[in-house]
Amino acid sequence: MSSSPGTGEPQRCGSVGEVRFELLLQSIRDYAIYMLDVEGRVSSWNTGAERFKGYTADEIIGQHFSRFYTPEDREKGIPALALRTALEQGKFEAEGWRVRKDGTPFWTSVVIDPVYGEDGRHLGFAKVTRDISERRRAQEEIERTRQALSQAQKMEAIGRLTGGVAHDFNNLLTVIRSSADLLQRPDLPEEKRARYVQAIADTADRAARITGQLLAFARRQPLRPERFAVAERVRGMEQILGTTLGDTAALTIDIADAVGSVEADPSQFETAILNLVINARDAMPDGGSVRITAARTDAIPAIRGHAAAHGAFVEVAVADTGSGIAPETLERIFEPFFTTKPVNKGTGLGLSQIYGFAKQSGGDIAVASRAGEGSRFSLFLPCAEEAPSDGAEAAGDRPTPIPARHVLLVEDNETVGECAGMLLAELGQTVRWAKSGAEALQVLEEDGERFDLVFSDVVMPGMDGITLGQQLRRRWPALRVVLTSGYSHVLAEDGHHGFAVVQKPYSLDVLRRMLVA
Repeated sequence: MSSSPGTGEPQRCGSVGEVRFELLLQSIRDYAIYMLDVEGRVSSWNTGAERFKGYTADEIIGQHFSRFYTPEDREKGIPALALRTALEQGKFEAEGWRVRKDGTPFWTSVVIDPVYGEDGRHLGFAKVTRDISERRRAQEEIERTRQALSQAQKMEAIGRLTGGVAHDFNNLLTVIRSSADLLQRPDLPEEKRARYVQAIADTADRAARITGQLLAFARRQPLRPERFAVAERVRGMEQILGTTLGDTAALTIDIADAVGSVEADPSQFETAILNLVINARDAMPDGGSVRITAARTDAIPAIRGHAAAHGAFVEVAVADTGSGIAPETLERIFEPFFTTKPVNKGTGLGLSQIYGFAKQSGGDIAVASRAGEGSRFSLFLPCAEEAPSDGAEAAGDRPTPIPARHVLLVEDNETVGECAGMLLAELGQTVRWAKSGAEALQVLEEDGERFDLVFSDVVMPGMDGITLGQQLRRRWPALRVVLTSGYSHVLAEDGHHGFAVVQKPYSLDVLRRMLVA
């Protein structure tokens, strides 16, 4: 069949035309072009089909085209589905494995069109198959190369992370080790003893913040959002921020109380502000100034290709007069592990931590900078319309007495279990230590009425703390359960499941507040 130019009307080919058309089909060696009858049996066969599939026309004409499919595809009914799709949708197109006469598979691109006569009667199908095995192999090679490159980049990132974290933690361990050695000296004055003890406590807090950064940038940190006043929180950091900047840089905090409150994790907020100030300090080796401001806004602007977000937000901005950021660097500063600092001089997680914290809190972070003109980082967080509650004890109030309880401590780590047991005993608690969830259940089955509180780790071999807590809630509903964890993907992804959670590492004061809650 052919059509008249401009009319689209089908015309019958003359005998000469039919011969020429047949010669044309037979001359095409890069495509398998053949016809099927209405049942799917082969009715014509060109040279390309013979070359691809290995069958001569005499061998294959009259055979069902499904023999070219793999046994798995035939079992799934793929050949019949292909013909049905061609009839219902006017065309069937797909890629897939086909099988040559000698049994070897090859990857093909297939097109099947229904063929109709002049009277509209369905006559069969036209099928075009192209061998694209080489293209597929090239694509697979590209994918293997891409995966190898991705793996190499991951290993480089892990190497940088390992070096940076090792550098930071070794500094912290040096302080702890030195302070511990000094505490063992005989006749140590009380003033120095208190100083060294405080150094150990402060250093442990800094180590906890590093692990918090690792989890926050990956959005794996189970945040504990609270309502807090922005102006009060930032002004409360003024001393530590000034100390961080040093004598060569001036700090200005210009935040009005009317800015109000936000809903976010206050500890992560403080870490974010501190990281921004540290970056500002590093960008001003010869001195300069840092200005922290805050204002209400009704939208987060379009950032990094994302559309603007409308709502009630507080924008906390940290601006410096430093060296600024080059355009090629500006595009990468929020990437995990990216840093312009020398190797082993930091983890490259500071800005990633802020980004993860902001996004996890329902906000975002933006940056404006030009090389040589300083930088301005804007942290957007959702507003909290209600006034922040002040749960802190008033100055001079006596601490709430701790009731004496029987506590079942569930902890699989020997060292942590011993320390936790000593801390709870120091607070006047009677402690029974179980080293697994199964052991805890056995203890409670024997004497469940004896205990007032179960304090359980989350990540344990066998039964985890959440599963244990859920079983305790069903079997002993009056028994209070408090969970603790340094990190749990279950807590990070699914929340606290209704249990109170104490974050590791915890202190004596944290356990005291847990016991009087």
